[in-house]
Amino acid sequence: MADSKMSLIEHLDELRRRILVSAAAVIICACAAFLKIQDILRFLMFPPVDHLAFFSPAEAFFEYCKLAFFTGLFIASPVVLYEVWAFVSAGLTRKERRTVLFALPFSVMLFLGGAVFAYFFVLPWALKFLIDFAGPDVYPILSISKYLSFVIMLLLSFGAVFELPVAVMILAKLGIVTPSFLRKNRKIAIVAIFIAAAVITPTPDAFTQCLMAVPMLLLYELSIWISKLVYKKGDNR
Repeated sequence: MADSKMSLIEHLDELRRRILVSAAAVIICACAAFLKIQDILRFLMFPPVDHLAFFSPAEAFFEYCKLAFFTGLFIASPVVLYEVWAFVSAGLTRKERRTVLFALPFSVMLFLGGAVFAYFFVLPWALKFLIDFAGPDVYPILSISKYLSFVIMLLLSFGAVFELPVAVMILAKLGIVTPSFLRKNRKIAIVAIFIAAAVITPTPDAFTQCLMAVPMLLLYELSIWISKLVYKKGDNR
């Protein structure tokens, strides 16, 4: 393979070029998103949140920049993923390359599915519960920085969590994880899932953590079923 004979300098030069292409795509998309930043912010606001506050002159500007960056990263993700794949694939074996190519579309769909699930089902319920929990005598004043950090982390967390079946599929296809191993360690996985939900969830309340833990449990069961389909070396049971 020609790529295997590339020198260290050539590898670093290729890495630099692909990083520059990815960064340019993200910056262009982020600038485009900044032009519609208030519409994007309204898209991320749910009742009972109808307004946000800022507590320093530059806070709103910096938060708009942050939101534009994450929006740009989301829009430019196909370019970024391609550049990462083009750089990494040269060092993979044929079997590993086929496995990653097989898993990549499912990975993108599941990440988007996790973010969509969080947007439509988790975020409205979590906001209503957390704000209404304070009672009618306590009026919420939400800063734009705290609110956007909460929303972005929630969307990213659910997107990442929904990647569990893909990770298991890759490990099973490579023969690293077996269906019997996943079934045998189900109880340990349940405990680990609730611990992970407590760590990943951007708020310390048990309600939001359960909203993340329940889909993770279902995804783990789905992962066992998927591992049966793709495991190549045969399950003993």
